[in-house]
Amino acid sequence: MLTVRLTSASGAPAVVALPVQPADPGSVLAPTTAGLPDQLVEECSSLLEQTGHTGRAGVVQNLPRPLGRPRRVLLAGIGDGDEAGWRAAGAGIARAAVRETSVTVRLPSDATPAAVRGLAEGLRLAAYRYRLGSDPPDKAPRLRTVTLATDEPERYQPALAEADATVTATHLARDLTNTPSLRKSPAWFAREVVKAADRQAGVRVRVWDEAALRDGGFGGIVAVGGGSARPPRLVELTWRPPAGVAERSSRSTGRGPASQPSGPATRHVVLVGKGITFDSGGLSIKSADNMKLMRKDMGGAAAVVAAVLGAAARRLPVRVTALAPLAENLVSGSAQRPGDVVRHWGGKTSEVRNTDAEGRLVLADALAYAAARLRPDLLLDLATLTGANAVAVGRRTACLYTEDPDLAAALAQAAEAAGEQVWRMPLVDDYVEALGSEVADLTNAPEGAGSVLAALYLREFTGTARSRWAHLDMSAPAWADKDDAEVSRGATGWGVRTLLRFLTSYAG
Repeated sequence: MLTVRLTSASGAPAVVALPVQPADPGSVLAPTTAGLPDQLVEECSSLLEQTGHTGRAGVVQNLPRPLGRPRRVLLAGIGDGDEAGWRAAGAGIARAAVRETSVTVRLPSDATPAAVRGLAEGLRLAAYRYRLGSDPPDKAPRLRTVTLATDEPERYQPALAEADATVTATHLARDLTNTPSLRKSPAWFAREVVKAADRQAGVRVRVWDEAALRDGGFGGIVAVGGGSARPPRLVELTWRPPAGVAERSSRSTGRGPASQPSGPATRHVVLVGKGITFDSGGLSIKSADNMKLMRKDMGGAAAVVAAVLGAAARRLPVRVTALAPLAENLVSGSAQRPGDVVRHWGGKTSEVRNTDAEGRLVLADALAYAAARLRPDLLLDLATLTGANAVAVGRRTACLYTEDPDLAAALAQAAEAAGEQVWRMPLVDDYVEALGSEVADLTNAPEGAGSVLAALYLREFTGTARSRWAHLDMSAPAWADKDDAEVSRGATGWGVRTLLRFLTSYAG
């Protein structure tokens, strides 16, 4: 695992990375070349001119110097120099230096804490790799340490700590999602959450087994998991800020003592994540091609539990709960059938017209329970729900649904700051009629606009939280077919960074 650290030591590292902005090469390099030999500065400037390096964010030019010290210089574009540009530069450096043991990045004197946060996130996110096989010695990555050289390391330490917490949470979500379903049963996922909670102070976890789910009225989760020999689970993970954090937050925001309802630490955000640990489609079975990546179908559950653990690591002054309804959607004599009617937590019923529209059935239970029992100030759900997500907005963007324009704006702003993307979609009330059923309150698979109708279906279970609810359909951005900037091939951990940015802002 890559470590990023700050230091004021100058020394003479073997591999150096220098940031480059779109400007005159001499003025661009000047802030980061203080103390470097004049000849090296001239070599860097010459390379920039010869290659036409524009300083575009993430573009890295390599200057080999086999007989010199440093023996290699990486000229990394930071674009406009904002956090996104530095994040892209960090990703470019990590990929360009993957065969090195260590790299030193010289920070310019005017680098902001946000720049360091972006740089550290880009470095560590791009360096992530999930592999169960063995690499040949000449193919295995070696990069272990990146040192950020600056005269003011203490100035940037809080930003680096924020980046570390965010990346650690994102890596957890990626690990959970990448894990093959042979190992990743609902019970395994629940145990992993319990182990992670045990390592993080201030969080508590509750797990419902199949008997508790049946007795508790979670009919959607039970029905979807009924076809598997590995029964379903429901995980509830909560971070509740201790009194000291709440008091400090109240003073900093000027909202009064933490015991008052307006205090930020008394607000409660509930995050619900779809947790289908493998999706065969059930009796409405998928094709082989559409089934091979279905280990990713619990990406929403991975994101919400990781976000709660990240909030606890950051000691954010806001109460956050994650609900992860977990089930395997398989084919057997005990699997649910098209035409079955499921009774959800709270009493609403759904006619199952398509067993491959199973995610909304487990989410319906969790949303209804959250709205009625947990009484959230905000209710958000994340789900790898529909293929229509990619058709509508492409592979890197999630569809966002909410009735609250302020909540939509806050989530969009958080996503942009985090380096993720959302696009608000319409909740068309005229389409609600399509959700009707002759034998139940709703049908789980109406004909029509797939992602919009799925969101409208979920809205029916949000109760009194309806006006404070948002749904993120993140099926497409949850998985990457290739490395792209800070996104590594495979599970992306999409949503963790957005949620942590949003929770930080919401906490005041």
